[in-house]
Amino acid sequence: MLEYDFMRNAFAAAAAVAIVAGTVGYFLVLRGQTFAGHALAHVGFTGATGAALIGLAPLWGLVLMTVAAGIGMGAIGERLAQRDVAIGLVLALSLGFGLLFLHFYTAYASQATALLFGNVLAVERGTVWTLLALGAVGLGALAVISRPLLFASLQPELAEAKGVSLRRYSMLFLAIVALTTAECAQIVGVLLVFALMVGPAAAAQRLTGRVATGVLLSALLALAEAWLGIALAYETDWPSSFWITALSAAVYLFAGLPRLIGQRIAAAQAG
Repeated sequence: MLEYDFMRNAFAAAAAVAIVAGTVGYFLVLRGQTFAGHALAHVGFTGATGAALIGLAPLWGLVLMTVAAGIGMGAIGERLAQRDVAIGLVLALSLGFGLLFLHFYTAYASQATALLFGNVLAVERGTVWTLLALGAVGLGALAVISRPLLFASLQPELAEAKGVSLRRYSMLFLAIVALTTAECAQIVGVLLVFALMVGPAAAAQRLTGRVATGVLLSALLALAEAWLGIALAYETDWPSSFWITALSAAVYLFAGLPRLIGQRIAAAQAG
């Protein structure tokens, strides 16, 4: 399998994306902003179609549009109660522009399908290096803001009283989420970003309550799901995006079994 260049590129690209997605996704789930990742993925599709319309690489349209939208979401809705409204407004506006871009550039339909559902087996070596660079930027930025971000996520009122700007860290974090979303779209497509950003993180939080352990476990789960999904796609000739999403759902469901079994045992003992 690894004798082929396209397979080596696929595994390298998946590793670069999965580690970042699992790490960033943990904080995304912790902050209750999973809808933001979903919305940014759709915004990224709009950016990619717009970039193609003016002759640029779709990846850079993805990055620029998602980062701008992420900053906008963070600036508009720094409070928990405001986030869904802010995200919905940005999402609706971006989808409207996406329809407009497709109206003017209908020849983009075949590439649009690849963006929607992903095609990691078509990733070129140059794209792998780009994904590695974007991933390094995302992880580096997250490392810088991780402590105040965690404080603002777990105890927002106390953090604000201590002088931590909730709006500033919301904007910075959603910009990092935007970069990660743009990377994930290259692997599983904009419609399936949840598979790498939310699934492993949610499973990790089911398995452990420790933040550091949970972040590491989330990244490892995302990496394992991505690599195993590519291997299964090679063996079965089924889409790699299907396998990655199926593995993500399966791991999440199995992660809940220990707690469920424990609850059943406790209920039986109490009865």
